[in-house]
Amino acid sequence: MDPVNKLKKGLVVVAHPDDETLWAGGLLLQHRDWDWYLVTLCRAGDPDRAPRFRKLLSHIGARGIMGNLDDNPEQTPLEIEEVKVILLSLLPQGGDFQICLTHGPAGEYTRHLRHEETSRAVLTLWEEGLLCTQELWMFAYQDDGGQSLPSVHPNAHRIIDLENELWESKYHIITGIYGFRPESWESKTTPTREGFWCFKTPEAAFDWIRMGHAYR
Repeated sequence: MDPVNKLKKGLVVVAHPDDETLWAGGLLLQHRDWDWYLVTLCRAGDPDRAPRFRKLLSHIGARGIMGNLDDNPEQTPLEIEEVKVILLSLLPQGGDFQICLTHGPAGEYTRHLRHEETSRAVLTLWEEGLLCTQELWMFAYQDDGGQSLPSVHPNAHRIIDLENELWESKYHIITGIYGFRPESWESKTTPTREGFWCFKTPEAAFDWIRMGHAYR
């Protein structure tokens, strides 16, 4: 049996509401029976996006919480310690997870600092023992330096091809729940394949990053 089917308790940490759906919505929908807890670090004060995120949680039967980390268009870089503090304040008490999903070290497209900072904060907290998970899966996408829409990195450790019905359910969340128009970047991007970099220890993840694999 594929070990992924034995997992029951999962954490998703993303920078923005809709990231969880764009990069891992198929996996979430495939496994609605898992105990998912979704954390988004930004947009808790957004009168449009916040209620849509809550609707998403209800739609997939998950629990979750939003933070209000700075998300201004200028993308002012944040200190990793600030991101860690915010993230820790949002994690459920005593949460031991079997899997955690989050952004890749280089993000999923060129370029959003909050995605990169979220990835670094999650990995650092895992290393420090403040985030407890048996496995860390980071979204594995690339956009050819901004020349194309994001697609699964060909070297991703795990690639999931979404059947049409599953992809349509994912697309419905993007357009019907989050309200993006069909001509929007988000709607055009919504991947039919999902990819992940998968690690069982923080040491393995840091070694892989130091070897430059995340940026090739």
